[in-house]
Amino acid sequence: MSLLLQEDRGAVRILTMNRPQKRNALNSALTRALLEALRAADAEPSVASVVLTGAGRGFCAGADLSEFKDLTPANRSLVEERSELTMQLHLAFPRMAKPVVTAVNGAAMGGGAGLALAGDLALIAEDAMLGYPEARHGIVAAIVIANLVRQIGRKAAFELVSLGEPIDARRALALGMVNRVVAGSDLLPAALVLAEKLSRVNAAAMQATKRLFHEAADLPLEEALKRGREVNQRMRAFRGDMRDFGG
Repeated sequence: MSLLLQEDRGAVRILTMNRPQKRNALNSALTRALLEALRAADAEPSVASVVLTGAGRGFCAGADLSEFKDLTPANRSLVEERSELTMQLHLAFPRMAKPVVTAVNGAAMGGGAGLALAGDLALIAEDAMLGYPEARHGIVAAIVIANLVRQIGRKAAFELVSLGEPIDARRALALGMVNRVVAGSDLLPAALVLAEKLSRVNAAAMQATKRLFHEAADLPLEEALKRGREVNQRMRAFRGDMRDFGG
């Protein structure tokens, strides 16, 4: 059975994490498959946007704890390989030219919550939960902290990662972690409608928008404005011919 299902609906590629018996927990194989699939979708001319969801009742339970027994100081190279793989997966989302919609169909915990937030837009089922329970198990929500802080701010982010208490869909919406809350049966259709709208945006404009968006989020105000000025000038210079706009 494939760990990651793939289906194209027009210009939208649906990626479905497929370990329902493990609530789609991320072992190394699934993490690697997801990273490769995201990169492949970004490189595929016929794909304009991506929807990421989970099979079964859960979106993603986070890291597969059954692999932790091998991630010890005695296996330092294995520890480094796994952490690098996780980091590259989270970096893949902002580096993609194409937008990703996450459809959070059920519980998204730890690294699963990180994946939910990694998408450019996120929809969540009304009965789904998000949380970062690592500290309650004596570990740290390490790699996912960076994106969490950028998206919801320090006070709310610290509460989530320090107390480790899950929050419901409405609270996630209020914090700005997701864009919309929808009924579970409507989740994938709603995500597809949104992804299809995104797929109709000029591809070069979308690429430039994503690139500038993520750069501006991480730069001081003056530097962000300068980057915006550069993109503005390039856009106007091409007068609608945006084939080279992505640069």
